[in-house]
Parts: sequence; C-alpha cells; structure tokens
Amino acid sequence: MPATETFRIPTHRCHVPTARHHVHKALADWGITGELADRATLSANELVTNAVSHCRVSSARVRVTLILCDRELALEVSDPDRDRLPLPRHPGPDEEGGRGLAMVAALADAWGHRQGPYTKTVWARFTLTPAEATRVPDRP
Repeated sequence: MPATETFRIPTHRCHVPTARHHVHKALADWGITGELADRATLSANELVTNAVSHCRVSSARVRVTLILCDRELALEVSDPDRDRLPLPRHPGPDEEGGRGLAMVAALADAWGHRQGPYTKTVWARFTLTPAEATRVPDRP
C-alpha cells in the first residue's frame, strides 16, 4: 500500500519555504535521505514556486502530494488555475527566472502535467535505487 503525504499552502511566495520543509520532513520520515531527498525537495521548491507565482485564482491554495509506492516516489503540485499550463522556457543568460521546469526535468526521472475538472497538477517521478528502497521502513 502506498504511503501518502498531502498538505496545502496559500498561493504566496512566503509559503514556499514551508512547503519545502514539509516535503523534506515527509521524506525523512519515510527514510528517504541524501541525493534523492535533495532532488525531490529542490523539485518541490521549483514546482511550488511556479504554482504560487502563476496561479491567478484569488484565495487559492496549492496542494502538494507525495506518494511513495514500491520503488517510485511521486511529487504532485496542484492549483486551481487549470488553464495556465506549464511551459518550459529558454531564458537568456541575464534573465533571473525561467529555469525551474528545466531543473525539474534534470532532477526527476520524468515530469509532466495533467488537467482535472477544476485543477491542474504538475508532477515529477523519482525512481528509488534498490539500496534506497531497502532503507525505506515498511509502511502500514
């Protein structure tokens, strides 16, 4: 049975560190540390930053979900601005932003997005190595 952790934050940049902290803690509670935890936490930071920066629905909340099932970790970030889909950019060397999705693509084994009836979800998947999988404690 997969382990799942879900939490919500307001769509404001000041809450991005809170999301990063929740992700890091959930991963540590599951025994996921080291490089995989760093890649997943950095990916969460980028996806949550994008969600809070681009969501145009007033009083919205961003939902972050982590799912650990066998040898795969899934990270999902959802917001109610379902029609504003993520588009990778190719920023110039002097631009400060626009590299988040490229970072997620480099850090995750796969990433993408899907639209629901009222939300969009941007997801990233990470494959645990056999050594990482054996360190994860049994889940109820």
